[in-house]
Amino acid sequence: MSNLYFKFCFLFFIVLSSCSEEKIDAVSYGTVTGKVVIADSFLPMENAKITSSPTSGTVFTDADGKFVMTNVKIGEYSFQAQKDGYIAKYESVTVTANNTSEVIFEIKKSTGNNKAPAIPALTAPTDNAVKQNTALDLTWTATDPDNDVLTFKVTLRNDANTDVKVFTDIKDKKLSLTGLLYGVKYFWQVTVNDGINADVLSAVSSFTTITFPTTRYLVVNKVGDNNVISSIDDAGNKYQLTANETNSWRPRRNTQAKKIAFIRASGGQNHIYTMNEDGSSITKITNSVPIAGFNSDYIGFSWNTSGSQIIYPNFDKLYRINNNGSGLVQIYKTPTGKFISECDWSNDGTKIALKVNDVSGYSVEIYVINMSGTVLTQVLFGYKGATNGLNFSITGQKLLYARDISEYENQNYRQLDSRIFEYNFATSTAVSITNEKPAGTNDYDPRYSPNEAEFIFTNTSNDGVSAKTVMKSGISTADTRVNLFSGFYMPDWE
Repeated sequence: MSNLYFKFCFLFFIVLSSCSEEKIDAVSYGTVTGKVVIADSFLPMENAKITSSPTSGTVFTDADGKFVMTNVKIGEYSFQAQKDGYIAKYESVTVTANNTSEVIFEIKKSTGNNKAPAIPALTAPTDNAVKQNTALDLTWTATDPDNDVLTFKVTLRNDANTDVKVFTDIKDKKLSLTGLLYGVKYFWQVTVNDGINADVLSAVSSFTTITFPTTRYLVVNKVGDNNVISSIDDAGNKYQLTANETNSWRPRRNTQAKKIAFIRASGGQNHIYTMNEDGSSITKITNSVPIAGFNSDYIGFSWNTSGSQIIYPNFDKLYRINNNGSGLVQIYKTPTGKFISECDWSNDGTKIALKVNDVSGYSVEIYVINMSGTVLTQVLFGYKGATNGLNFSITGQKLLYARDISEYENQNYRQLDSRIFEYNFATSTAVSITNEKPAGTNDYDPRYSPNEAEFIFTNTSNDGVSAKTVMKSGISTADTRVNLFSGFYMPDWE
């Protein structure tokens, strides 16, 4: 009997031990990691409280919005992220043995008691400010009682036209403006939004830009890959007229029309545009027939005296067009098929000087035709090398041009010793008027000064890559060269 009792006790101990071991093995743990971010900005949220159901502990997020909860029993949980002022967020998490489960919370700001931002206060320019630059900063102040992230919108109008510009999604309390019109009154208003409440609008403020100064010079310089046109006054102050984002060059002013014509790249072609003297009201003049030749850097056009019409080349043809884009007519075609690269219309409107060349820019001829297309005078022929720049004197008795006397020719149209000549129709002779030109440089693109006592031109090294300089000189045997504007080219002086 005692032996039987001993056996029973021994079997009971074995079973009990086996059950205990199974119970210990079933209690397994895992780790839960995660991150809490603000829903609308995805910025990390610090000090958010993390709890779970069933309860497994409480932790708080660090500066990066991250948390780690260890020794979490395996099973299904509902984890919660919460912080004052925000709507609590729940996410389901499955915890498995000896593994790490990850969860991300995107929590939104509680809007139940959220207040709208304060009305923005416009600080600069001050209301009714005058003589403001055409490039300036609009600044304002704005606050939010709940410290919400604010987004701004600026609306800009003016009294010169019906344009309304709206600048959206502004994060800073500042907007930089460029390319404003001269002598125009602007009106601006700021709208603020906190992402929760309705828009809040500021008062409307106004400012007036400076009037456009008197300028005599037009020049071109390179900004990135584009040519940009500027106007310069006698004191050397520069006023940019065309935008950096467009490629615009070869400006020509007409003082009677108070317009500036120029060439601009447009849709794979080059076209003639006009603008006011302050750079406003840019208008495309040519459309079906673009201005074209062997090289866009060495192509030109000309106004008539009144500014009502423009003549321009398209390969071997010469066209005339009205200043509003109407009345396009072909007025001349070269008999040999040579390209017309440049032209100049005499002040009395009776004759036109033409520079023609082959497809490489060489075999140059300069001659003068009447309005019927009859050749009146052969100014230049039989020379090798590059030639450019045509400009009649006011009487039409003289003509400026530039010619590379080295007569060098190559596929890049490089010039080695370009000098400026003045042709006298009365004597049928051409005289170099830049004899004191520094060695190794080129003078080209000559234009008479308004009183014709001087001329303006471009000078640069013949290496083809150095900076260009706009210069002027008196018309005499003694060269009186003056450096006007470094880094500029294609000058006009009216």
